[in-house]
Amino acid sequence: MKRLAILLMAAMCLISCNSKKTIKALLPNVSGKAGEVLVVIEKEKWDGDLGDAIRGLLADECPWLAQSEPLYTLVNVAPGGFADLFKVHRNIVIVNVDPQASKEGVAISNDVWAAPQIVLQISAFTDEGAAKVVADEAQLMTSALEQAERDRVIRNTMLYEERELYTQASSIFGGAPHFPTGYKLKKATEDFIWIADERQYTNQSIVMYRYPATGDPQKDLSEDAIRAHRNEVMMYNIPGMFENTYVTTSEIGAFTTESIRYQGRAFVQTRGFWEVENDFMGGPFVSHSQYSQDGSEVIVCEAFVYAPRFDKRQYLRQVESLLYSFEWKNK
Repeated sequence: MKRLAILLMAAMCLISCNSKKTIKALLPNVSGKAGEVLVVIEKEKWDGDLGDAIRGLLADECPWLAQSEPLYTLVNVAPGGFADLFKVHRNIVIVNVDPQASKEGVAISNDVWAAPQIVLQISAFTDEGAAKVVADEAQLMTSALEQAERDRVIRNTMLYEERELYTQASSIFGGAPHFPTGYKLKKATEDFIWIADERQYTNQSIVMYRYPATGDPQKDLSEDAIRAHRNEVMMYNIPGMFENTYVTTSEIGAFTTESIRYQGRAFVQTRGFWEVENDFMGGPFVSHSQYSQDGSEVIVCEAFVYAPRFDKRQYLRQVESLLYSFEWKNK
């Protein structure tokens, strides 16, 4: 009898899971441009202090670019105009100001009207309360939107993957990110690999390299160590167009490091700007530095962008997302 009950519970769970998958599969694909957020709010609130608070968070200057670009491109729609056409947008923020609201805060939902979609609902009793919610939950909101954008890039990458590139990179380093159609191998040695999607006016690149580890993170993963090894590797492996030119780390702009844990992996994320010594090329980069599985080496995956004619926010966001697809080969 006990065994029968367990089997029935397992069957019900399977049916429930399959039902959810079926419902999700029936949802339409999301609309809207990457990096765009639809904000559902009354126009008078959007034009007032509450709108300023939302714009101050989501349309603030993107912090890792040399030129001024907003973190997200915002589109306002009034609740009365929030029809089916807009409900399939990829990123939606709904502002609900109601004295009868059950509580104040931010609720996050996925795949409500389309897939893959994220919906953030801000609830508050007053406009001032909603602005405070935006300030208090700023990290939650931006992190959720960033993760949703990242997940879409990774999802499309896995659907249209150049699998051979993962095989080549992981055979050298024991693991690697995944790469979508369009990326091609530019250079590979026993300690370095360069894979890029090169177009007429843009270049989105990922490089991987390694250096010996001491086992002391304060030494191996410090800002000084990361910068020094980066400059040495780039100078040797990525020459410029002319004699005595090579890629290096720019002294102009911020060079920041941050410890991150993501899906069981711990790494140090570095942001900065690259430039070509004795030339005028440059752009943003972001890298992930982590220990190898046996701890004997530091493995670095770096994404960088060159797009002199275009805004760079989405180019960097796309290629940076690939770093988060990293997988160890034996897992």
